[in-house]
Amino acid sequence: GLTNEMTFVETRECLYFNINWEVEKTNRSGVERCEGEKDKRSHCYASWRNSSGSIQLVKKGCWLDDFNCYDRSECVATEENPQVFFCCCEGNFCNERFTHLPDGPVIESPPPAPALLNVLVYSLLPVTMLSVALLLGFWMYQHRKPPYGHVDIHEDPGASPPSPLLGLKPLQLLEVKARGRFGCVWKAQMMNEYVAVKIFPIQVHNYFLCTNAHVVFEGNCYSDDECTNCLFVYLDGSLTDFLKGNAVSWSDLCHISETMACGLAYLHEDVPRSKGEGPKPAIAHRDFKSKNVMLKGDLSAVLGDLGLAVRFEPGKPPGDTHGQVGTRRYMAPEVLEGAINFQRDSFLRIDMYAMGLVLWELVSRCKAADGPVDEYMLPFEEEIGQHPSLEDLQDLVVHKKMRPVFKDCWLKHSGLAQMCETIEECWDHDAEARLSAGCVEERISQIRRLMSITTSDCLLSTVTSLTNVDLPPKESSI
Repeated sequence: GLTNEMTFVETRECLYFNINWEVEKTNRSGVERCEGEKDKRSHCYASWRNSSGSIQLVKKGCWLDDFNCYDRSECVATEENPQVFFCCCEGNFCNERFTHLPDGPVIESPPPAPALLNVLVYSLLPVTMLSVALLLGFWMYQHRKPPYGHVDIHEDPGASPPSPLLGLKPLQLLEVKARGRFGCVWKAQMMNEYVAVKIFPIQVHNYFLCTNAHVVFEGNCYSDDECTNCLFVYLDGSLTDFLKGNAVSWSDLCHISETMACGLAYLHEDVPRSKGEGPKPAIAHRDFKSKNVMLKGDLSAVLGDLGLAVRFEPGKPPGDTHGQVGTRRYMAPEVLEGAINFQRDSFLRIDMYAMGLVLWELVSRCKAADGPVDEYMLPFEEEIGQHPSLEDLQDLVVHKKMRPVFKDCWLKHSGLAQMCETIEECWDHDAEARLSAGCVEERISQIRRLMSITTSDCLLSTVTSLTNVDLPPKESSI
């Protein structure tokens, strides 16, 4: 039991490099510690360009569980002549060196002996004719609807505003880079830039085409037998990555938190049909975490990765829904102990517990308080480490009812104190007592407005007014 599990838990360290470190606000180079899950492997990778013999390193770092990287001790690219070379490997710092060894030419087998020629002709002729008929049928079918490898985003969204993310650009899928339980990651080209595209079969599609600027959800890709949801990941990085390399100001904290709550409130909301736009049912994210919150250049938060999302249409059951899904660290107490009521509000409240943890991550990296800003840590990392088991979390969260700690200096800052109070009401052990996403958005907006009128001359009176202010009620949309 334990020995077999440990072979998949080994934490690896990889050399890190990012050519776009200034734009993405990350470190330029260094060492990255891979955060793998208990039943998944971690890898290192490197990507580079080769222009007439001149090597330009693009990125290095950790890579998600990919069977193409299994048991590779060296980072070797095997593609014939790509524009961007890519390799992955297993082992600490195995991406220090990277090479290109294209696959050897295919050796054709010699032609059959003349004595067998007649037999082969008569036996293969029916097969050939059948193949031609199938290919012709396939060609005709492909011209009936857009091919899977090409996604054309030139659809008229009606009254919806233009997408703030894609700008109506065509997308070309190039190659699969990784596969997981709930989808696969493609390398794709959008105009003249490369992007990562996560594709997963899901039935949340077609309800909104980015009508909300804080949800990454763009149109549909089409395959032969199913619609697939495409998540285009080409923003400035996740909130996790940003917090690792940056402390945030009070205004940045409010902006990220408010836009994040706005996106989740939109997901949770039932949007009726209006102006030719189809209705959108309430949707629970079910894997809400800082890694799935991406940031745009102005630090607006955008929710992504709806691979586990579930929709709730009025009068219809949610369908085949498993309760214990998502990332273990962010699971609510009722999820950890398997005591979920499979109703809409129950799933929305599970999202709100996770939002409380993400807000805590933001507050922990805020430099507004009169005290040192600690290095970034995941929720509960200080208590149970980077790779907690389900039993660890059940004991800590369910039985001991513990939550990440608030530092004293945070509570002495009037704005952060109100944020901490909001966080506590998000991760309340009683699911029905948790705030809704819409209420969190309203509270943060109100706290930000009150703090913006605070001056040094009236600091004491402002602290008193913030303490006595009537915050929006909990019952907003849940």
